[in-house]
Amino acid sequence: MQAIRAALCLLLLFALPGMPLQAGESFVVLSYHDIQDTVPAKTRTLTLSSDELVAQFSWLKSHGYHPVSLDDLLAARDGRRTLPDKAVLLSFDDGYQSMYSRVFPLLKLYNYPAVLALVSDWMEAKPGTLITYDDDQFRREQLLNWDQVREMQKSGLVEIISHSHQLHGGVSANPQGNLQPAAAARFYDAATRRYENDEQYRRRISDDLQRSVRILEQRLGVKPRGLAWPYGSYTRDAVEAADQIGLSILFTLTDGQGDTAQLQAIPRYLIRHNTRLSDFVWRLRNTSAPQPIRVAHVDLDYVYDADPVQQDKNLGQLIERIKALEINTVFLQAYADPDGDGSAAALYFPNRHLPVRADLFNHAAHQLRNRAQVKVYAWLPVLAYQLPELHPLAGLTVHNEGQQRETPAPTHRRLSPFYPQVRKMIGEIYQDLAQHANFDGVLFHDDAYLADYEDSSPAALEHYQRRWGLPGTLAELHATAANFNAWSAHKTRFLAEFTDELAQQVRRYRPDIKTARNLYAEVIMDPAAENWFAQSLPVFLQHYDYAAVMAMPHLEGAARPRVWLTELAERVAAIPGALPHTLFELQSVDWNTKTPLSSAEMAAQMALLRRNGVNNLGYYPDDFVNDHPAVDVIKPEFSLRANPYR
Repeated sequence: MQAIRAALCLLLLFALPGMPLQAGESFVVLSYHDIQDTVPAKTRTLTLSSDELVAQFSWLKSHGYHPVSLDDLLAARDGRRTLPDKAVLLSFDDGYQSMYSRVFPLLKLYNYPAVLALVSDWMEAKPGTLITYDDDQFRREQLLNWDQVREMQKSGLVEIISHSHQLHGGVSANPQGNLQPAAAARFYDAATRRYENDEQYRRRISDDLQRSVRILEQRLGVKPRGLAWPYGSYTRDAVEAADQIGLSILFTLTDGQGDTAQLQAIPRYLIRHNTRLSDFVWRLRNTSAPQPIRVAHVDLDYVYDADPVQQDKNLGQLIERIKALEINTVFLQAYADPDGDGSAAALYFPNRHLPVRADLFNHAAHQLRNRAQVKVYAWLPVLAYQLPELHPLAGLTVHNEGQQRETPAPTHRRLSPFYPQVRKMIGEIYQDLAQHANFDGVLFHDDAYLADYEDSSPAALEHYQRRWGLPGTLAELHATAANFNAWSAHKTRFLAEFTDELAQQVRRYRPDIKTARNLYAEVIMDPAAENWFAQSLPVFLQHYDYAAVMAMPHLEGAARPRVWLTELAERVAAIPGALPHTLFELQSVDWNTKTPLSSAEMAAQMALLRRNGVNNLGYYPDDFVNDHPAVDVIKPEFSLRANPYR
């Protein structure tokens, strides 16, 4: 029975976007760390002032919120009782002395339950020991002692959960020596130039969690039921390891509402030192409100340099520019395309199938996430992989019978997705990316299309007949409108389902990733264009977190770009719920004339789109070397700080 329950929980945890789930009851989890009476300006970003904590507790009390316990969540999950309205769970990580001196008295005053996540290695350290936390150090005496923990546990208000034994730190995760969250990163051994394999990783995680559970049970007399992943980072293998030793309630640090049907991936809102009451209130009242994304779409080809010193300078220049833009997302190229034909000739991460130009993506993504504080989406082709001529799959390409509509479709050379061995190879590329890099999302490249005379490869024609019950020749498929439209719709869904499979390969290692996919604007402007691209905005909205529409009027030959953009925004807005999940990606270069577009014009386009209700904005390409588009020109219209979304 336990194995069946674990399998069902994992199915819920890693279900595809858009898949209907058996929903439970909702609640919100708040994640606190250290609480101090006075918070210096230069402090760890997770230290909150006592006054702010009191204000937050008071607001919860006066506005009808009901703090709940782990028992309440389990009872609601099992159908024994329901959660109260406005249920909120209070969690405190790391075990600072302030939990006993400042938080515990408030919990008793308000009669609020809470969970406390302890790092067993820190707790077992001897007095006077210096404990390393990221780039900082503090003394063991700044943490709780076991007697204080037992007193709080005995009160019935505080339940102790694991925060791991030694996973609250980083492991060297790439040749550049970046330290990344130990629970989710593969250790890179500089001496052997090898990464930790799956078996070694699983054993390391399992041994650590077992040790944590054993120490907590020995010290407190009770086996912990839950685990808060350090830094909120974990993998599917880590979840399985936790479940096998009885840690069935698992907390992350993603935003969102908790669901009693999915207690193995509970989101938490991280309370930082600058979380003022107004921000706290807005977040609680808008738990399901989508946050806008502002995106710079970056070619890693322009960061790469054979000279590592110059490469570091390039990356540093990019990071400073992204920080200056005050945005929250970067679409970062994970493949090498030095000739600019849109196909992956090599990759920027270790993999089983293509040459590695440099093991660079993980390093660049890590630096952007930590120094520029942005989410990084790995930008990777779906079908456009340039295999060596002698590769056994090199000839399994999309076939076009030489006919196409009057307006030509894009011309990527693509592998045919109708060959199972092609799908397997591409899936392994995505899996290798996720195994070797830590990132927040995937952007599926604009090569994921099939034109109106594609695909006529033998595997495709067989698939049309055997799976879709359609004719097996392109002539017959074009012979009637019914056949042609049905074929186009099937292709649209087929490509979307294939990218879902690729996302699942990634989620084994990066469970919380979001997905976006490039969409040609013509599909929105002319519904008949689905026949020419096998793309559809309604289908994209079902399968991805964001449809990244290429809002590029010069690329489309629009005589009046601003009028064209207005119409594009209006067409998206006409679809209920579409705007929050559609990214409008502008062009910064006119590829027809091979000249950069005016930064002022780009700023005007951004302003126009925002006036039409568009909050998700981006552009491609970002030229960090030449400051184009100019930061000082587009920032007033593009920056999230200049244009906060409330």
